[in-house]
Amino acid sequence: MRIIITDSYRQMGREAANMVAGQLYLKPDSVLGMATGSTPLPMYRRLIALHRSLGLDFSEVTTFNLDEYVGMAPDNPQSYHYFMNEQFFRKVNIQPDHTYLPDGMAEDLEAEGHRYDALIQQKGGIDLQVLGIGQNAHIGFNEPDVKFEAITHRVELDEETIRANSRFFQHLEDVPRYAISMGIKTIMMARRILLLANGANKAEAVRKAVCGSVMPEAPASILQLHRDVTVILDRAAAARLPAHIEGTKILYKGRMDHAE
Repeated sequence: MRIIITDSYRQMGREAANMVAGQLYLKPDSVLGMATGSTPLPMYRRLIALHRSLGLDFSEVTTFNLDEYVGMAPDNPQSYHYFMNEQFFRKVNIQPDHTYLPDGMAEDLEAEGHRYDALIQQKGGIDLQVLGIGQNAHIGFNEPDVKFEAITHRVELDEETIRANSRFFQHLEDVPRYAISMGIKTIMMARRILLLANGANKAEAVRKAVCGSVMPEAPASILQLHRDVTVILDRAAAARLPAHIEGTKILYKGRMDHAE
C-alpha cells in the first residue's frame, strides 16, 4: 500500500487525477471503476481540465460505476447515472455506450448483479478502481456486516450512511434505503485501486482501512490484502494515522515537502 498525504481537498483531487491520467497514457483503452459523491469531484474537475487543455483522451475508455440507488431512474437528478453525466461524462470525449452503472430499476436485482459482474469480465476486468470511504469504513455501499459480500448485490443502507447522504436530498425520508453495489470480491479483482478520503470525519475510517484489523465490520480494511493500492488523503483525513505503518510507504505532497 502507498499513502499520499496532501495539503487540501483540491490537491487530493489533483493527485488522483494525475494517477488516472497516467493510467490512460499507458493504456488508452483502460477500464476504469468510478465513484460518486463529493470526494471524487476535484478529481473529475481536474480530469476535465486535462482533457480540455492537454487533450487527455477518453475515447477508448470504458467505465463501470460502483453503485446506484434501488428504484431510482437514470434521469432522476439524485441518481448516480445523472451525477456522472453532469459531473464528468458529458464534459469529456468518452463514448456514452462505454459507460456502465448498475441498473437500480431492475426487477431482479440478483440477476442484475450477475449481469453486471459478467459484463465487467467481458470487458477485460477493471484496470483502476476509484473508491471513496464512508464514515463507517464502507466502500461502494458495502456496509459493515458479519461477512464480506462477493459480487454486485442489493444492500440495505445503514442509518449512518442514510444520514450522511441526506445532505443531497431535501428531506431525510427522501434518501433511498437500498442500493445495488459492486461487492467486495468485485472491487478486489481490480488490478489497481485508488482510495480517496478528505475531512476529519473520515479520519477514523481511514485508520481502520489502512492499519486496523481486517474484518467485515470495517469493509475497507480488506484493501490491506490487495496487491496494488494507493490511498490519497488530505491532512484532516490522515490525522489519526501513525507516522509509520509496516509495509506501507507514506508520501507527503504540497507544502509538507518531505517523505517517509
